[in-house]
Amino acid sequence: MLPNSQSESFTLRNQPPLSMNIKILVTGGTFDKEYDEINGNLYFKETHIPEMLRLGRCTVDIEVKTAMMIDSLEMTEENRESILDYCKQCEEEKIVITHGTDTMEKTAHVLGSANLRKTIILTGAMIPYKFGSSDGFFNLGSAIAFAGTLPYGVYVAMNGRYFNWTNVTKNKKTGVFEEISQ
Repeated sequence: MLPNSQSESFTLRNQPPLSMNIKILVTGGTFDKEYDEINGNLYFKETHIPEMLRLGRCTVDIEVKTAMMIDSLEMTEENRESILDYCKQCEEEKIVITHGTDTMEKTAHVLGSANLRKTIILTGAMIPYKFGSSDGFFNLGSAIAFAGTLPYGVYVAMNGRYFNWTNVTKNKKTGVFEEISQ
């Protein structure tokens, strides 16, 4: 079990499940932030992924596991190694990881360098889900679809596109992920 992980898993099983099992590993990031109207701060309470899957009427066999709830700027190399260990031990070959966008590339590099025989998709959001106008819904759906169709490897999925872990960067000026070679 990962440090600071919740022992409960939420399994969403709608009918009929497709012939793929996907594990969603929650690590925090903007995806799951809440807004404190009194203090004006963003904070973590619990993941919104099960709610998003229900609202999106997802029919894919998915298990959600919360590993940690942290901002990616606070993610350490030890946290990244824990994510890698989890992916290694995970029975599923298709894994979606919700992650903060600021250091998603670093985690993708750690996972990609391990050369696992799994399809791992990292995704996130620029706007918290609870704000109502979040890109998180679209990114999560895209990541699930990419997990089910892409070959083994590590990818970043944002804004309807996927990128190989060796060729992706977050453009800090536009807030959009793009290929490094652009």
